[in-house]
Amino acid sequence: MPDKDPGHEGAAVEQSGPTLFQTLISQRGWQDYQVFKRRYEQAAKQLAELEGPPSIATATIEKRQFFRYAHGEVRTPQTVARRVLEFMFPGIPAARLLEPAEPKQGASPHHPAADDRNAVDPSEYGLEDVVMAAANESAQFAARAESSNVGPHTLEQLEADIRRLVITYPNRPVGPLFREVRALRDRAFELLEGRQPPRYTADLYVGAGVLCGVLANASFDLGRYDAAETQARTAFLFGELAGHNGLRSWVRGLQALIAYWDGRPADAVRLADSGSAFTPESGTAQIRLESIKARAYGQLNRGGDALAALSAADRMRERLVEGDELPGGMMAFPVEKQLFYSSSTHLWLAGTQHLSDAEARADEAVEMFQSAPPEQQRLGEMSLARMDLAMARLGRGDIDGAATQIHAVLGVSARRRTESVDRRIGHFSRQLSLHPGAGAPAAIGLREAIIAHQERMPAQLPPGGSQ
Repeated sequence: MPDKDPGHEGAAVEQSGPTLFQTLISQRGWQDYQVFKRRYEQAAKQLAELEGPPSIATATIEKRQFFRYAHGEVRTPQTVARRVLEFMFPGIPAARLLEPAEPKQGASPHHPAADDRNAVDPSEYGLEDVVMAAANESAQFAARAESSNVGPHTLEQLEADIRRLVITYPNRPVGPLFREVRALRDRAFELLEGRQPPRYTADLYVGAGVLCGVLANASFDLGRYDAAETQARTAFLFGELAGHNGLRSWVRGLQALIAYWDGRPADAVRLADSGSAFTPESGTAQIRLESIKARAYGQLNRGGDALAALSAADRMRERLVEGDELPGGMMAFPVEKQLFYSSSTHLWLAGTQHLSDAEARADEAVEMFQSAPPEQQRLGEMSLARMDLAMARLGRGDIDGAATQIHAVLGVSARRRTESVDRRIGHFSRQLSLHPGAGAPAAIGLREAIIAHQERMPAQLPPGGSQ
C-alpha cells in the first residue's frame, strides 16, 4: 500500500524552515530514506496487528514522498500514511509533523496558536497536553509489548520442522541438509529477536539450541571440528538460557564426542562428566554420556574405568524412563548405538576376550541397524558399527568376513560421506597392509577397492557444502 498518489493529499505549502518531521527523523537517525522506509514498514505491520485493518501491514513509502514530507510539500497525508506516521511519532498529529518545526510568529508561549498545540516542545502547549501525550505513548508501548510475533501455531510449525530434520538427519547426505538446518536456525533467531511472552521465549531457546546442535553435529561430520565446537557452545548457551537439562546434557555429550575423535580422550571424559550434572527427567542423554566416557577411557587404556562406564550405561538402560525431552532421531541414543559404542571400547582395550566381545556387540548392532526400513536407517552409525565388526574380524584373521562389511561401508559412503567413516576406512586400510594375510587375494582386492573409492571421492570434505 505505497503512499504514491499525491493527488489525494493536501496541496504543497511554502515552508520557512525544516519541518517537524525533518527535525525528528534527524534526531532519531532516520534521515536516510532506506532507514526510514524500514522503520515505516515495521510500524505499519505493528499497527495492523494492534488496531487493523490487516491491509495496513503492506503499507510502504516511496522515496519521492519521503522527501516531500521532509521539505513540507504536503499539508495533509493520506489516511493510511497519517495513521502510520502518528503511530511512529506518538502524540503528534500528522498535520503538525508536516509544519515548520519552529512555532509561528505571533503565537504566545502561554497561549499557542491552535495549529501549534501539538508540537513536541512542551513550552508550546499546556501541561494537560503533555500529560496526555505521555499517557498515549505509554499505552502504545504497552500494546506493542503485549503483542507477540510468536504464537502457538508458529511454535508448533517450528517444532515440526525441527523434528523432521532431526529424524531424517541420519539417513540424508550431510551437505544439503546443512543448508536446510541453517535456514531454519536463522528463522529461530529472527523469532527470538522479536517480542514474545517469556513462556514462548524459553521454547524458542530450546529450538534454536537444538538447531545449533544439529549444525554442530553436521560440522563434525564434515570434518570441521572448530566450527562444530563453536556451534556446540552456542547450543549449550541456549540450553542454559532455557534451563533445559536434556539439551545441556546432549550438547555436553556432543562436545565430548568431538574431543574423542580429535584425539583428546581426557577432555572427552571431563566433558562427559560435566554433562552428567544435568539430569533430564527422561531420555537417553545420560546413557550416551557414559558410553562416550567408556570409549574415551578405552582410548586412554584405562580398562577398569572403561568397563565401569559400560556397566553404568547398561544399568541406566534397564531403568530408562520412556520418552525423550529432545526430538529423537539423531539426538536419540538407541540400543544399537550403545552396542557399537561398547564394541569400540572393547577394540581399544584389545586382547582375545575384548576382541571377541567387540565382534559380538558390533554384529548385534549391525543387525539391529539393518532391521529398520531403508528410509529410516541410521547410515553413518551403521557404517561405524560395520567398521568395528570389520576390525574385530580382521583381528582374528577373517579377511573375507571383514571385506563383506567394508564393501557395504564403501557403498554407503559413496552416497553419504562423513569424516569419521573416512577416518575409520583409512585406519582399516593401514591395519590391513600390516596384517600377516596382506598378500592374500582377498586382502589385495579389498585394498584396491578402498583405493578406488578414495580416488573417486574429493581429497577433503566440502566446507559445509554439498557432497
